[in-house]
Amino acid sequence: MKWRVGSGTESLWEANSAEHGEVMTPQPLASTIEGSIRSVGLLYHPMIPESQDLAAEILEFLEGTGISVWMGSNWDEDAVAERCHRFDMFITVGGDGSMLRTARMGSEHRVPILGINMGRLGFLAEVEPDRWHVSLKRVLDGDCWVEDRLMVQAELIRDGESLGRHEALNEVVVSRGALARVVRLATYIDGGYLTTYVADGLIVATATGSTAYALAAGGPIVPPELKNMLLIPLAPHLSLERAMVLSQGSVVRIRVRTDHTAILTVDGQFQVELADGDWVQVVASPRVGRFIRLQDRAYFYCTLMQRLGLPNSEPEGE
Repeated sequence: MKWRVGSGTESLWEANSAEHGEVMTPQPLASTIEGSIRSVGLLYHPMIPESQDLAAEILEFLEGTGISVWMGSNWDEDAVAERCHRFDMFITVGGDGSMLRTARMGSEHRVPILGINMGRLGFLAEVEPDRWHVSLKRVLDGDCWVEDRLMVQAELIRDGESLGRHEALNEVVVSRGALARVVRLATYIDGGYLTTYVADGLIVATATGSTAYALAAGGPIVPPELKNMLLIPLAPHLSLERAMVLSQGSVVRIRVRTDHTAILTVDGQFQVELADGDWVQVVASPRVGRFIRLQDRAYFYCTLMQRLGLPNSEPEGE
């Protein structure tokens, strides 16, 4: 079976050392993925009983075709990570949060994901629950394509020492903690000083994240094939308030100035405490989020209108 990949313009990112960290340069992505689906990781949302019930139906169907299936909770990241290298694809039964978690787990081994929407919005999921059987048959027949999306990597640096790197598909946010007091975020782009945000925080988002927290904060909507990062301040006070779209491959460095605890949040799912003087560096990740698509390549705009509850066709008589 041959899987068609994106639009032919996707890139992987190769890290090269630089004085202030890693600079990412685009590398070509292979145009096709060869091979049949032999092993599937089937993930359900542990807090949604209907998700586990539907996953059990999918398990029975797949095993009936001779495919090896491991089924588990989307929240059991250790168990998934231990087995991830064996899977040809993930099927995730859940909402956008489940898709974000699966994308991070699957990115190390470039495992593509088919999402079945059990959430409220479902920007990332491809299949509605009542269509899973027909849709999955199409995937097994190779009637699909794989979309690669930019991920970002955030590194926390304290006193010149790296304290860890974190991958995100939607966004990383540097913000105030529990106290309702602003933080000061001195921000540099590609080594040059941009500005100091005096604000509740700063979102560094991908195109995928442009329809998430960044959208709620007034950021622009960006189509998912773009590899640009976005900067969106949160409740800025007498400082730069406009969102910015950065050049592809930009390096963002943020110095935290605060007299209380600040936090670094990754995809809205986990956080790391920040102290005064910490640096957060955000670059394009060498990993990508991979999503199996059945719709045509202009699907994003139609899906966007549907999710926003807006008409996706011209009204008659106008």
